[in-house]
Amino acid sequence: MCIRHGPLDVEEFEELEATAPETVRLEYINGKVVVKAMPDGNHGEIFMWLLRQCMQQRPELNLMPERGVKAESYRKGRARTDGFLAPEGHFKGHGEWSETDGALMAVEITSHDRDTDQRDRIDKPIGYAEAGIPVYLLIDRDNNTLTVFSEPKEGRYLLSPRYPWGATVELPPPVGITLDTEKLKDYAD
Repeated sequence: MCIRHGPLDVEEFEELEATAPETVRLEYINGKVVVKAMPDGNHGEIFMWLLRQCMQQRPELNLMPERGVKAESYRKGRARTDGFLAPEGHFKGHGEWSETDGALMAVEITSHDRDTDQRDRIDKPIGYAEAGIPVYLLIDRDNNTLTVFSEPKEGRYLLSPRYPWGATVELPPPVGITLDTEKLKDYAD
């Protein structure tokens, strides 16, 4: 691999990411290459909790784990979501990185690493809003909260209510799922 001096461009990042070991997950957010922590057991259990709720209420949708998406304005970023909700069959024929057109929701579950604050709470809401993803669900393990970002406009989500674990959370259209978050209390660290 040959990288010119200066910041990576998207094509160089994709080449770098394709050659990274399986134990490393790379993202290209806000012009920076970042390493995303590998999920621990509680992270996986929280994802499965969300997957079950999505399947029960909206069986025509798929919550695809670990999906690479083209994020940010003009699709110049590459994010690996913890979950990406879209109609069944949406990802057929897609390569490693999917366009966000037709997607309903991006999901991130925070990890206990030094970059999670910047990456999940600041950079990704901007990137996902710029890419036009209707809903971004942040399941925050540091604060035991869910933040539901919605109504993307001009690179920002207009709404971002936060709910404590244990609350009933209505995910807005086009998602239309009601989350009973009481079970999340079992995964408080």
